[in-house]
Amino acid sequence: MANIKAMSLLLAFLVVAMLVSEAFAGTNYYGNNSLKLSQCPGRCKQRCSKARKTEECKFFCNKCCAKCLCVPPGTFANKEVCPCYNNWKTKLGGPKCP
Repeated sequence: MANIKAMSLLLAFLVVAMLVSEAFAGTNYYGNNSLKLSQCPGRCKQRCSKARKTEECKFFCNKCCAKCLCVPPGTFANKEVCPCYNNWKTKLGGPKCP
């Protein structure tokens, strides 16, 4: 009888743990593949809002977002949260993504 109660308690704990992990699964706001393609323009508009060449910034940001499905937070830096976005380079070795 005690064995059945222990098994039931363990099963209940596992079910609750699975439900909690499902609830928090969608909270990854950054990182590769964290966006849908339709979210890229809004994130890039925000990312490029303080750029000197805003339209050029948005063009390259959207190109990078379409490939990586990620845009780093803020208007500058923080690229480490999006490795694909951070590591994509131009032919000359400079950063491709703003």
